[in-house]
Amino acid sequence: MNTADIMTTPVITIAPDAQIRDIVTLLLEKRISGVPVVANGHVVGVVNEGDLLHRYEIGTDGDVDQRSWWARLIRPDRFSANYVKSHAGRARDIMTRQVVVVTEDTSLQQIASNLEARHIRRLPVLRGKQLVGVVTRADLVRALAKNTQAPAPLRAQTDEGIRQRLLSELENQRWWRSDWSAVYVSDGVVSYRGLLECEDERQAARIAAENVPGVRAVEDNRIPFAAWQAMV
Repeated sequence: MNTADIMTTPVITIAPDAQIRDIVTLLLEKRISGVPVVANGHVVGVVNEGDLLHRYEIGTDGDVDQRSWWARLIRPDRFSANYVKSHAGRARDIMTRQVVVVTEDTSLQQIASNLEARHIRRLPVLRGKQLVGVVTRADLVRALAKNTQAPAPLRAQTDEGIRQRLLSELENQRWWRSDWSAVYVSDGVVSYRGLLECEDERQAARIAAENVPGVRAVEDNRIPFAAWQAMV
């Protein structure tokens, strides 16, 4: 799946001269957390809920500067920038101008990474320079809902079939070390033996096994590498 499969379209947009009261009304009526700002067909910014947090109308415009004293000396202009953000009446003055965009063929993995790393909720989707959609955290959750429906019943697998399917999954993971661990399956019970580097690997291996149809239980008897070193 990629962006084109989950994006929301058509996109609700505003112009740079949109007034604050109209932006707030739009966000509430459409139940969205942000809106792209478009001029001459191009995305020039985004107004998010975060851009509206500190407003003089509700008394949240005070300068609470938590930077160190030397940082305040180097960048004293933050106070004036905060004033603009809290008192300006139009989108062009409060919008976030550094907009991260994606294309229709951007992978869902890249979308999720961008949303998480930049602490944002939505990404405009461009085709060339044209805005064709928007992808949000909610779109990712909806995609997850579609792909976590109860699976169709599968034919019973043999122990070897379970083992091979599990190994295929494990060997694609960077945390799995086949030279340290061995996998056995008996009557649907997966057993791990050998060494592991940390307890997170034990949990990850259990989940990998539990996701294989036909697995009835998981036993992990591996020894942490540090504990094994202390014994030899």
